Amino acid sequence: MSEHIPREPIAAPATPVGHAALAVIRTTGDGSVDLLARLFSAPARLRAAVGNTTVHGRIVDPVSKEDVDEVMVLVFREPASYTGQECAEIMCHGSPAGVERILGLLYRVGFRSAEPGEFTLRAFLAGKMDLTEAEAVHEVVSATTGRAHALAVHRLSGSVHNRVDAIKQELVEVLAGVELGLDYPDEEVEAPDIAVDRVVELRRQIEGLAATYRTGRIYQEGALCAIAGPTNAGKSSLFNLLLREERSIVSEQHGTTRDYIEAPLSLDGVPVRFVDTAGLRAAAEDIEEEGIRRSRTVVEAAALVLYVVDATVGVTEEDRRTMAAHPRFLGVWNKTDLTAAPPPPGFIPLSVETGEGVEALLAEVRRRVLPEDASGAGEPVIESTRQRDLLQRAAGALALVEEAVRAGVSPDAVALDLRDAVGALGEITGEVTSADVLETMFSHFCVGK
Repeated sequence: MSEHIPREPIAAPATPVGHAALAVIRTTGDGSVDLLARLFSAPARLRAAVGNTTVHGRIVDPVSKEDVDEVMVLVFREPASYTGQECAEIMCHGSPAGVERILGLLYRVGFRSAEPGEFTLRAFLAGKMDLTEAEAVHEVVSATTGRAHALAVHRLSGSVHNRVDAIKQELVEVLAGVELGLDYPDEEVEAPDIAVDRVVELRRQIEGLAATYRTGRIYQEGALCAIAGPTNAGKSSLFNLLLREERSIVSEQHGTTRDYIEAPLSLDGVPVRFVDTAGLRAAAEDIEEEGIRRSRTVVEAAALVLYVVDATVGVTEEDRRTMAAHPRFLGVWNKTDLTAAPPPPGFIPLSVETGEGVEALLAEVRRRVLPEDASGAGEPVIESTRQRDLLQRAAGALALVEEAVRAGVSPDAVALDLRDAVGALGEITGEVTSADVLETMFSHFCVGK
């Protein structure tokens, strides 16, 4: 695969654009260190640097001879680098203007701007990582909670690769036995019988890994939780209480919330996006009506809806009709500090005024949004739609194998489905992958990764 790896020198910022103490500009490709030396205050020292060393100096404009910035350059020699090629990473001050000027000088001396994900693509093509680990790089960068980050790092360490590869090797053994009989039908070679129980077990393992996709997506993307209910039930007060800040306007006047307000919160590592919606009632004016329409759209899309009811008023027929129309409602019995009325079945008692009951509510929210099949510690969890689809394809092929063996179908057909299953697992790790798949996958990465 190495002959297909692009080797021209590329450069890109590896840290977000913005004011910071430091920024990192990453370069790689043939002659990267030599090209950078043309802009360096001590070019001979930089060219002589061995791999995994740091060189201190200044970036100098070769035309005006003006000092641009004082920097540290990390030098990596082929093949001991992230991409497997010669690399140099520039640690400079985090001024956006300064970073932009250094990039302009790099492009002037022969670097081109890196495409999104091109550094990781080169690492994959050089055999530094497989596709599951390459996807995990993007997932580590995108993680928004500690748990999401830990799961992504687990994938980066090869957990998904190891599980898929182990299953694939067992399937290859089954396939080899079938093909032995096909290749030597007239010889005195006894092909082993296909163990249906073994095929069933491998299919279950594949389906189990595919089922972790929902858990992985929730940890990576978060779950949408809408706060809905009639006006003046305490929705905005609950929203503010959950966030520990005054984000929504609280008023006894009906229709105060005209549009929805969204904010993220981590519930023991599960990212949840809470949305405060407009009170559900007959609107008094066009603006409020539009806010209510938008709120209903959010409610319909939410993974969970906290339906807040004023305990001093009780559950009305309108409340019952609204909750019956949505299968993912969790009732919140608010203002328990003002009444001793017991909550209806399925409602969480709460006082937004005192905060009593909020921890029980958050625990129930976490339980509701996290799938019941959430994998335990140490088990791989996938987040990639591509991986899920290929796992489902492999499982489907093995289901056909199981049916064919039980029905006594010709070994040719069995071998065909076994090859499909093995091929699907090979695509997951990148053993067999088209250029279109790679282009689509890496295009979602940030430019410097």
